[in-house]
Amino acid sequence: MKKKTNESGPTSCTSTNNVRVLGGGPAGSMAAIGACREGAARVEIVERSRFPRHKVCGEFLSPEIAPILQRAGLLEAFLQQAPWSVRRMAVYLGSTEKRAVLPEPAFGLSRYTFDELLWSTAARLGTQHVGAGEPTIIATGRPPSPAAKGSRLFGFKAHFDGPSDDAVELYFRHDAYVGINCIEGGRTNVCGIAPESALKAAGFEPESLMMTSAPLRHRLAPLTRTMDWIFTGPLAFGQRWKPEGSALLCGDALSFVDPFTGSGLLCAALTGSLAGEHAARGLEPAAHLAACRKAIGRPFFFSSALRSIAGTDWAERLLPFVPGQWLYRLTRPPAVRVSW
Repeated sequence: MKKKTNESGPTSCTSTNNVRVLGGGPAGSMAAIGACREGAARVEIVERSRFPRHKVCGEFLSPEIAPILQRAGLLEAFLQQAPWSVRRMAVYLGSTEKRAVLPEPAFGLSRYTFDELLWSTAARLGTQHVGAGEPTIIATGRPPSPAAKGSRLFGFKAHFDGPSDDAVELYFRHDAYVGINCIEGGRTNVCGIAPESALKAAGFEPESLMMTSAPLRHRLAPLTRTMDWIFTGPLAFGQRWKPEGSALLCGDALSFVDPFTGSGLLCAALTGSLAGEHAARGLEPAAHLAACRKAIGRPFFFSSALRSIAGTDWAERLLPFVPGQWLYRLTRPPAVRVSW
C-alpha cells in the first residue's frame, strides 16, 4: 500500500479494497469516513432509513471523543455545531445524592445534529448510498433480549425547553433510571430505560413514571416538553468478541453498553473508526475484535457491575463513600491510548 498525506485528516494509505457498511448511524458513518480517509477504493453505506432523525439516546459525548473526531478530520465541524458544555455530574439513588466536577468538560449534542454531521461528511468524502449488498462492516443491530415479556427493557427520550444546566444527572430507582443533560441551544434531553411492566403501569407516559421520584419531579417542574416521547427496544446489553463471518463489527452490533455510563456514542465512534480503517487495510475480523476489545472492554465490565449494584439497597448506603470522579473514570474507554 502506498502512503499518502490527507490534509484534512491523518496520514492514510491507498487501498484496493472496496468497503460496504451496513448501517448509517454514528458507528456506520464513522466507519465509512475512516475507510475513505484510509484510501479505500470504493465505500458504500447500506441504509434504508431516513437520515437524520431523532433517536433514543442520552446525547452525551465524553470528552474522549475529541481525539477520535480530530483524527477523522471532524473536530472543527463538530465544535461548529455548538455542543453544550457539560462540566458536572450528579447521581441520585433514592434520597442520596452524589455530585462531582468532571475531570474535563464533556459535550451535549442531539443525535439529529450529530448524525447529520457524520452522514453528510461521509457523503462529501465520496461514500455511495446503496440499497443492498454483502457488507464488509456491520454497524447495525443489537443483541436480542432474553428477558420475558413484561420484564423486557425499553428506552425512551424527549426534548424539553426551560432552564439550562451544565450537569449530566442520573436518577436511579430499583427498576429504571433517567439521564438528563442539556444539548445545543440549551435544550434539555431527558432519556431513560425502564422495564416494560413499569412503562405499561404508567400508561407508556414516561412523565408519569418519573413523577414517582421526588428529585425528578423537582428537576422536571420548570421544563416543558417540546416533542412526543420516542421509544426503542427491547434492549439487551452484550458484546460479541468472537468472529462471526468475514464482516467487521462495530457500534451496537459489536457492543451495546449500558447507556447510563454515557459512553455509548464514544464507543460507537471509536469502534466505527477502527472498523473503517481496518476494512480498508484488509484486517481479519479476529484482529479487529482484539483491537476493539482493548479499547472498550473496560467500560462494559464496570457498567455491568455498577448497574447490578444500583439495583440493590446497598447502593444508597455506599454512594456517599464513593468519589464521584472515580465512578466517571471507571466507565471511560481509554480511547486516547488506542494504537491505531
